[in-house]
Amino acid sequence: MTLLVGLTVSGCSGGGDKHTAPNKTVSGQATVSPQAAPSLKKGDDFGCLTPEQAKSGSIVFKATDGAGTAGFFTGHGNTGIVLAHQADGNVCQWKDKAVELGGAGFQVLAVNSTGDDVAEVSGAAAYLRAKGAWKLLLMGASKGGTAVIQAATVLEPRPDAVVSLSGPTAYGADDALAAAPKLTSPVLYMAGADDSPFGDAAVQLSKASTKAPENRLYELKGVADHGVSLLGDAKNWATVLAFLKKYCT
Repeated sequence: MTLLVGLTVSGCSGGGDKHTAPNKTVSGQATVSPQAAPSLKKGDDFGCLTPEQAKSGSIVFKATDGAGTAGFFTGHGNTGIVLAHQADGNVCQWKDKAVELGGAGFQVLAVNSTGDDVAEVSGAAAYLRAKGAWKLLLMGASKGGTAVIQAATVLEPRPDAVVSLSGPTAYGADDALAAAPKLTSPVLYMAGADDSPFGDAAVQLSKASTKAPENRLYELKGVADHGVSLLGDAKNWATVLAFLKKYCT
């Protein structure tokens, strides 16, 4: 499999730290301890934002189930990207990539998930649409990867592309394997082959995504990194970035 190298995050026009994987079961589902309720106030630093970032980008928006949801918004441009984090973290898992993408001509909203992941991703998409995003991209890690696949099949209009990093086939009530055959957006699946059962899950999800107009699978041999930590490898990040830029405005 060829990975793209030598890319930099330039503007979108035309066309992290490593984290421990959540506890896993042989079914491909991941478990997580209950999270504390969010503060739900603008300006929350989430434990990682600078005072300036918290003041300008820490927001509260509504998930589609009506629940208040916190997040970090940054960037500008006509393409919006929703970032959904994995079970072992919060919005801070995506902060560095959010800032990088925001400086490259994307509107970015990293969701601080504490409730229904699909409703939160869908609400974040609506927020970006309201901010003027003509195109919409979804990217999630681990449980966030499951959520973006399912959200992509219920959003109207459908997102322009989806990226799932180490997403299990199912997580809690979310069932990406059932949603994948209904997916009509281009999709990229990436997972470490040695990150069991998530490597196998990526293969299953890719095989099930029969209606996706582009279906790219990267099962990385000899790799056990999970979720966002996959993007600490420059080649992996270049591959994901090239895919995102292909579907931006």
